[in-house]
Amino acid sequence: MMGALFLIDSKGAYVALKPTVYKFKISLSDLNRSHFDAVGLTVAKHPSENDERMMARLLAYCINAQDGLDFGAGLSDVDEPAISLTTLDDQRVLWIDVGEPSVERLKKATRKGRQTKVYSFNSKSDVWWQQGESQFRQFNADFYRFNWEEIQTFAALLERTMDFSVTLSGNSAYIATAKGECEVHWATLQENHSR
Repeated sequence: MMGALFLIDSKGAYVALKPTVYKFKISLSDLNRSHFDAVGLTVAKHPSENDERMMARLLAYCINAQDGLDFGAGLSDVDEPAISLTTLDDQRVLWIDVGEPSVERLKKATRKGRQTKVYSFNSKSDVWWQQGESQFRQFNADFYRFNWEEIQTFAALLERTMDFSVTLSGNSAYIATAKGECEVHWATLQENHSR
């Protein structure tokens, strides 16, 4: 388990930092799957998580939206996925990671989930993929890379309470918020169709 972040109060005592809570109302139109929904989400942002990672998690959620899909403990519990789908009998159907997971983490993910997806998103994603591609190919997992600059633009639109729309078409998401609009594209690095 990842250690908590602390700050020291005026009396010299350690005080744990708490997550910041965001509330989202999303009008989701997934033209790829003909899935249309009004989604209400409450998302906790871990103190060590940046806005870009949280928005990448949110976009990965929208791309995979379905009944029962949930955010995990995220950075608070390194043994759990960022997003998952679990059946009523506690079988993990879908494990979604956001970021650049290690080979060991991917081994665990593919053992614990019937389907594993990874969405990388930051400026070092290219290097991470190039260095690990030969090892990643052994896994029954799908890998995608969000455009880093576009994720930064999406993160700049972030507000504690947001009402916005997401339209998915092909490998892009068009996002319209009260603060502005943006489009986020993603590249498919590997799709494993042997499920």
